[in-house]
Amino acid sequence: MAEAGRRVLMGRIVGLYGVQGWLKIESWSEPRTRIFDYQPWQLSTAPGEVVEVSGIKGRPQGKGLICHLPNVDTREQAAALVGKDIHVARELLPPPGKDEYYWVDLEGLEVVTTEGVALGRVSHLFATGANDVVVVRDGERERLVPFIQGSYVRSVDLEAGRMVVDWDPEF
Repeated sequence: MAEAGRRVLMGRIVGLYGVQGWLKIESWSEPRTRIFDYQPWQLSTAPGEVVEVSGIKGRPQGKGLICHLPNVDTREQAAALVGKDIHVARELLPPPGKDEYYWVDLEGLEVVTTEGVALGRVSHLFATGANDVVVVRDGERERLVPFIQGSYVRSVDLEAGRMVVDWDPEF
């Protein structure tokens, strides 16, 4: 199960739009405008400090997205937010479909082979175009396992915190 309080990176503030505090954002939700449905946003303002922002208005503009945050009404106020990551609480996202997973839910899972050999824990995932790749670390090694269910990934048990893979421990 997803941990309470877990955050999911959904986008980034990438620039300014106009003089009335509007911002250009990059969204990693699908479709990209769905980022506006997940509120409040959590923005890191300083190391270890997170500010929650609700009431965000946004829309497509050209090839990108723009948004306006409450109480950010000048270009100078908006400029202080450029470069900030946009996170949302994991529980705001809709439940994944059958045999679908949010990457954030897979991070930290124990990874074992079909023979029961422990390989480490899921550090993170990344997309390659052909398929996603699970990065498994055990303190000594890093293994890259293709996230192809049925072939390399045999099972994922979020409740037990375990992923079983068909992978040579020496590779």
